[in-house]
Amino acid sequence: MYILELLLKGNPAAIVIHQKEEEAANQAYQSVVNALKKGSPESLELTCDRTGKKVFVLTSELCGVQMTSKSGGASPMGSRTGFLAQVGS
Repeated sequence: MYILELLLKGNPAAIVIHQKEEEAANQAYQSVVNALKKGSPESLELTCDRTGKKVFVLTSELCGVQMTSKSGGASPMGSRTGFLAQVGS
């Protein structure tokens, strides 16, 4: 399972999207990063494989995205692994 966290401007809570396949997660991650790099407002629709819920966001409201791999092992509470692709506001 792969997790995408979309960080919103002015909101401490991230939007979390779960993807079962690595390819799908990488594709979703790249679409968010490319939209952020463009700088012009765009809309994105993503679907969570775990819940089936869909989210529709405007890229002008995003400030970053992070992708991590969820393994079966336990990790310490509050620890975030991986890197963060973030665009300055």
